[in-house]
Amino acid sequence: MTLTRRTAMSAPIALLPGWAAAQAAWPRQSVRFVVPFAPGGTSEIVARTVAHELTKQLGQTVFVDNKGGGAGLPAMTEVAKAVPDGHTIILGHVGSLAVNPYIFPNQPYDVNKDFVPVTLLAKVPNLFVIHPDVPAKDFKEFVAYVRKNPGQLNYGSAGNASAGHLAMEYLKLVTGMFITHIPYRGTGPQLTDLLAGRTQASSAGLPALLPHIRSGKLRAIAVGTPQRLPALPDVPTVAEMGFKDFETSQWYGILAPAGTPRDIVKRLQEESYKALKSNSVTERFASDSAVGGGGPPEEFAAFIAQQQKIWKEIVSRAGIKPD
Repeated sequence: MTLTRRTAMSAPIALLPGWAAAQAAWPRQSVRFVVPFAPGGTSEIVARTVAHELTKQLGQTVFVDNKGGGAGLPAMTEVAKAVPDGHTIILGHVGSLAVNPYIFPNQPYDVNKDFVPVTLLAKVPNLFVIHPDVPAKDFKEFVAYVRKNPGQLNYGSAGNASAGHLAMEYLKLVTGMFITHIPYRGTGPQLTDLLAGRTQASSAGLPALLPHIRSGKLRAIAVGTPQRLPALPDVPTVAEMGFKDFETSQWYGILAPAGTPRDIVKRLQEESYKALKSNSVTERFASDSAVGGGGPPEEFAAFIAQQQKIWKEIVSRAGIKPD
């Protein structure tokens, strides 16, 4: 019998020979960990750091497959249709899970019905940076300059509904700035143009930006977290700059196709928690000011629901649309 997503979800266990044994034997083969962005960004860093530990723990390769473009819709669609046997999972994040449903009303899947949350992996600080050629030394000067020159500057992001896109649109909403969005297929491609001066500003996760800040190729002007970051103690928060309660961060977690057996989901969550507590992951996350997760599926599901409520309002107020 050929196992499909439909049969896995609807056929009685008794009609699936070997299915229970297959569950117990998970993983039987390599696990494909889809990242819906091009290489070079925070999403890939988080995924590869965790995948490396999972590979050692599971005895099977957990390999990262970058499938960027289309605001993550193509990758999400593909995984939603994958066989729900625990051998295909995807990295979900704020854009794909909490924002896309409100800016892409005709998605070919339902994030709340066609996927099962496994666990939150990490929350990563959002950082706002500008190219050194921009005539502004700090956040206040940047806001003032953009207000005097509306539409003159461009900012790049990893794509529509990426965490950087959302953070910048939120910042535009509270500051009254007008700066044009240029979407790319991932953080790596957009950083190439930012470093070359073809775009002038961006928001992304600390791991992807910190090396360029330390080398002087980018200027950090603010962070989106409530507190300053240990890695950049001199960079103020947006809230400190007079925009009370402003907060935005990137977050990443694992999802599997709906119908994935509960014991596989539970095992994957438990192994992920173990990986997040390993020395290599905790040290890497600490250097990036990232906060590890690892909680149960129900906790991640509740977090996604909370984030959807928050971002539904922000999308409406800011009028965020695909570019």
